[in-house]
Amino acid sequence: MRDYNQPMSSRFIRIALTVVIIGGSLGAVMLATLSEDARYYKYVDEVMPKPDDWYGKKLKLHGNVVNPEQRPGTMDYRFTVSRGDYSVVAHYTGIVPDTFKEGNEVVLTGSLAADGFHVDPKGIVGKCPSRYEEMKPAVGGGTKY
Repeated sequence: MRDYNQPMSSRFIRIALTVVIIGGSLGAVMLATLSEDARYYKYVDEVMPKPDDWYGKKLKLHGNVVNPEQRPGTMDYRFTVSRGDYSVVAHYTGIVPDTFKEGNEVVLTGSLAADGFHVDPKGIVGKCPSRYEEMKPAVGGGTKY
């Protein structure tokens, strides 16, 4: 029978301390991962059927650029981002990537409001579809791998 007046064994203390340290470390990693910078990654046609559900939430919104307009003499842009049958007007102030053109894919970082999607500073990433197009063979043959 165990005597409960005896001090805990050092082995038990080491195991308990190890569990606490590992648990605390995992908790710290989870908190760092789920920081306030965490955002939903959604396509336009996932968000716009029920926009009220997404108002004010931080999003990365993926779609195609339609009708980009720049206010003369400024770095203010207004454009539509669409996918499928859904679209939303986006507002951005800043430098746009070279691939920011009509029809090209973009991923916007920002938040949705009743007047459209407000893009964060430096919140536009252009996708480059030409990297994934099939290469055409060179004229006159060429070396095959």
